[in-house]
Amino acid sequence: MSEKKYTWHKIADHINELDFAGNNIAVAEIKGKKISIGKYKEEVFAFAYKCPHAGGILADGYIDALGNIVCPLHRYKYDMKNGRNTSGEGYYMKHWPVEIREEGVFVAMETGGLFGWFS
Repeated sequence: MSEKKYTWHKIADHINELDFAGNNIAVAEIKGKKISIGKYKEEVFAFAYKCPHAGGILADGYIDALGNIVCPLHRYKYDMKNGRNTSGEGYYMKHWPVEIREEGVFVAMETGGLFGWFS
């Protein structure tokens, strides 16, 4: 089995450039596709723009006290660290590694992955 390969994409020069509004969730774009960026305590997470259940815009939701992203449509909850559905419905939310470096904020996408549109 081949090892996954990732490409790092810069989404901002500094974390303060991202508009986290009042709910600690921002929207960024990588190659024309929107993703969500969540901030919880001292950590930053990158995850799907739309809920895998019914397509709710996750940036319009909120982050609960446990650090889960909560979809605004049906209140399904997902762990921002691993994409696991924590409210029991069995869905999985796509998520990606984030690094904050001196030169900016970067998100890693799998090269040539299943969705191809990030390659």
